[in-house]
Amino acid sequence: MNACVSNSSSVGGCSEDSFKYLAYSVTYLLLFPVTLICNGGALVIFILQRTRSSASCVVMTNLALSDFSFSLTLPLRLHYYLSGRVWMFSDWLCRLYVYCFYVNLYTSILFLTLLSMLRWLAVTRPLRHRALATPTKALLVCLGVWLFVGVASAPFLLQGRICRSGVCHCFNLPTRSLSWRVLIMNYVALLIGFLLPFLTIVLSYSRIVRRLTRCSSLHGAEGPSARLHQCNRRRSVHLVAMVMVTFVVCFLPYHVMRSVHLHATFAGWSCDVTAPLQRVVAVTLCMAASNSGINPVLYYYSTRRFRDNLREARTSISLNRWRNSPMTP
Repeated sequence: MNACVSNSSSVGGCSEDSFKYLAYSVTYLLLFPVTLICNGGALVIFILQRTRSSASCVVMTNLALSDFSFSLTLPLRLHYYLSGRVWMFSDWLCRLYVYCFYVNLYTSILFLTLLSMLRWLAVTRPLRHRALATPTKALLVCLGVWLFVGVASAPFLLQGRICRSGVCHCFNLPTRSLSWRVLIMNYVALLIGFLLPFLTIVLSYSRIVRRLTRCSSLHGAEGPSARLHQCNRRRSVHLVAMVMVTFVVCFLPYHVMRSVHLHATFAGWSCDVTAPLQRVVAVTLCMAASNSGINPVLYYYSTRRFRDNLREARTSISLNRWRNSPMTP
């Protein structure tokens, strides 16, 4: 909850603003070009291959769209942090930026979960996968994810900018009178937005590994088609493993520390406890945001069509540069 951890001094009286804003500024400065270029490029590649699209590609397209839209919010966030935490824009824009952060965060989590479920279905239930995992059905599910997260995140639109002595701030922690609402929202997001998806991914990974272990004990499957089938299954294991590592590294620390920090702040714990917690939460928030720069690696290593189209694009760009070079006769 970026809106709930960026300015804890407004409630608890303990301020670690200098550390937090330095961490946010450095992280977003590094993330902005990476997320903008990589996810924008991924979107172009997925759109170009839409005629040969699969259910996984549809989900990855929506994941790239979520990460790309997050990158578009970073310049204004950087402006806010680098200008000394002074919000110079409208109240509705502050509300929109807080809202968009959580829409991007939890759509990314759910799309990663969908990818794991698709790979689990392909390995353990191939016939059902062919019937259910069509591009059209995947698109409808993705639209449902956008709608669900968009509606569930609507309460964040209630928290706008706060102005004191003519200076306006954004991403502030609400007052104690609203602490019950923040805590409820935190636990709903923790359960539906993290724990259930994470357990689904762990279950998918264990089922895939169990199925591959069982199949590997049955010898006699030889030939190019059998080897290709085995290679695809191993790629499914790698994809789900990458998603699970992403959850553990990027999302788990943030959700745990956010919950602890909110309780400590609203319960009025001493600054000896809440001040270090603020620093830890700031670091874990940066780790969660960095997921948008990691996902393009997942696209590259899990989708052969993506790699092929990327090579074709690089070859085409190199060829065009060579043709337009003044050295070309």
